[in-house]
Amino acid sequence: MTGGTVTSADCRDRLAGAIPKLRAFAISLARDVAYADDLVQETILKAWSNIEKFDPTTNLDAWLFTILRNTFYSGLRKTRREVQDSDGLHAAGLAVKPDHDSRLAFRDFQRAFDLLSPEHREVLILVGASGFSCEEAAEMMGVAVGTVKSRASRARRRLTELLHLDDGEDMFSGTDGATRAVVMGNAMAAV
Repeated sequence: MTGGTVTSADCRDRLAGAIPKLRAFAISLARDVAYADDLVQETILKAWSNIEKFDPTTNLDAWLFTILRNTFYSGLRKTRREVQDSDGLHAAGLAVKPDHDSRLAFRDFQRAFDLLSPEHREVLILVGASGFSCEEAAEMMGVAVGTVKSRASRARRRLTELLHLDDGEDMFSGTDGATRAVVMGNAMAAV
């Protein structure tokens, strides 16, 4: 920084620190680690080459998440005709069986999470696991705040149905806070 102002170079220096969050978000959207890594790399390249368009008084993570999200959905539109493993047979053959209850619960969660639409996975990761406010998520997604709240509510309800959970039941007491936040909301995850 020079004279109290944030320069493009300062913002570029902060890009590497955002990679772990971007990677987690990309994996949640893409459901494929290799593709997620490609998305993160493309996001960083786009941000690097367009850093002068970033307003340093705003949230860098939100800007990067928006670039990643747009890149993902652009790629999704391009590949709509590709054959996917929608029934999970191939993916199930690659899975390692868990060796205790929390891993079983997490595997069940992953399967249920994979059944959600990309929009529902996205909103749960942004608002639940990543801790963005509904307002921030709405701005990143380019939708109204009410749409974010509605999608989050419907997505959580659908997850609890897929997981056969009763109201208030917590099958994730042995898992990380991010997973609990996705299913139960931020307030419940802190419990």
